[in-house]
Amino acid sequence: MLRVRLALLGCVPLLLSACAADAGRSAPASVIDASAFEAQLARLASDEFEGRKPGQRGERVTLEYLSAEFKRLGLKPGNGESYLQPVPFVEITAASDASLTLAGQSLAIGPDAIVWTKRVQAESRFADSPLVFVGHGVVAPEYGWNDYAGLDMRGKVAVILVNDPGWDGDDKSRFNGRAMTYYGRWTYKYEEAARQGAVAALIVHETAPAAYGWETVVNSWSGPQLDTVTPDGNRGRVAIEGWITRDATQRLLAAAGQDLDVLKRRAAQPGFRGFELGLTGSGAVRNVVRRAESANVVGVIPGTKRPGEYVVYMAHWDHLGRALGRSGDTIFNGAVDNATGVAALLELAAAFKRGRPPERSVVFLAVTLEESGLLGSAYYTAQPVFPLAQTVAVLNMDAFYDGGPTRDVSVFGFGASELETYLATAAKRQGRVPVPESTPEKGFFYRSDHFNFAKAGVPALYIKAGIDDRERGAEWGQKQRNDFDVQRYHKPTDEYRAGMDWRGAVQDVELLHAVGSRLANEKSFPNWYPQNEFRAARDRVRAVMN
Repeated sequence: MLRVRLALLGCVPLLLSACAADAGRSAPASVIDASAFEAQLARLASDEFEGRKPGQRGERVTLEYLSAEFKRLGLKPGNGESYLQPVPFVEITAASDASLTLAGQSLAIGPDAIVWTKRVQAESRFADSPLVFVGHGVVAPEYGWNDYAGLDMRGKVAVILVNDPGWDGDDKSRFNGRAMTYYGRWTYKYEEAARQGAVAALIVHETAPAAYGWETVVNSWSGPQLDTVTPDGNRGRVAIEGWITRDATQRLLAAAGQDLDVLKRRAAQPGFRGFELGLTGSGAVRNVVRRAESANVVGVIPGTKRPGEYVVYMAHWDHLGRALGRSGDTIFNGAVDNATGVAALLELAAAFKRGRPPERSVVFLAVTLEESGLLGSAYYTAQPVFPLAQTVAVLNMDAFYDGGPTRDVSVFGFGASELETYLATAAKRQGRVPVPESTPEKGFFYRSDHFNFAKAGVPALYIKAGIDDRERGAEWGQKQRNDFDVQRYHKPTDEYRAGMDWRGAVQDVELLHAVGSRLANEKSFPNWYPQNEFRAARDRVRAVMN
């Protein structure tokens, strides 16, 4: 199982002080065309692309546009003669009569709960099944933790807290303290409940530990749900997956003579074991199932000296598309998330084509189905176009915020790999300092496509603008991040507007160009730090090459 550890932290203060000492140096000459970046962003976030959702019209428009842009920029097709790597998937749309009843209380779908199934079948249900409170739903031998110990979950419903047992404190002996581990991700919780034999898994939503509000849950899990398909039609998943609100959970627990806040405190303590609530529940979902195919878009600049070694720039092109049956603004344009990343990908390609040809091949990868669970990148790492053992690094771009230049740069999964030394050198030239992300409890390291490359051993770097705005300070910067999470994240309000400030985003793209350019013109293969959980996977695949 996965967790992030801060490795070689004794070196970090020296690294930061070295960066700060040279903060007065002039910034390097710009290689990114800021106006072209903004023009690409505005185009990709326009209504023309209809929110870029796989399976909707916006997908075709997006794939045609990206393929044409890769060709215009002079990139060679990455997948043989094609820029497209087909990614098969299934679309499952729950009917409006989905239902969930817990302890005799019928929950309103939307206001109280959201339920669905990933099983590829016309109907999925459970009936009169015992409800089991399983804390955070974690089985982590390395932490001596097993919320399912002694439980037989066959035919039962797991009621699960969001995040992991260490999320609301700084005690590093309890998981990774405030920094979320993979055990805190909703994907893990559904997977573990299925491994335990549960018939259904319901996660209790709370805004702080989830890192997003209930509206985001409704927007993300309503309507068509996309997934890849196992040979057995995803029968290994639980019959019903879902979220329930805090208020609905409190009503449920009251029927069992329990209190949510008391149980949360108990569930955060070592030795906690799940238990049956003495209540039952039923749920049902009818589905419309459609099999389809999306695509990753892959272009490459072949290396002049070592073309069989690859530096990968990556961004996901998809977003949430159109919300059918909704009043008002129905398009989730996804300007920040992730038209910014795709615009950066295109402008980085343009910058590399303008510059000296790289010694290693540089790959530009726009992946699909990120919003559906990182599916496009998972497919790529399972069926790589270019060998993962020869992939030097992946530089991921997912949601550059609007705002001015910053004194710092946020690193997600800080302390993970030697790529951070490359970043520190490049940031130093900008007068910036790499710092850990400000909200590690939100688990962003596990919520974007580089994570699939990391699991396969490929060193990955995921950065965003820092918090300390050069003109308005850190307090203003943090407020801007918080406002985005509340007001725009996964909402129709994530739109491009004329006059938005993209200087900070361009600064970050410049930074990634510097890191990638250095990687593309040297011979070394950076690695994860020795104590990192992905180091063993990297060492295994590289050993085959050596």
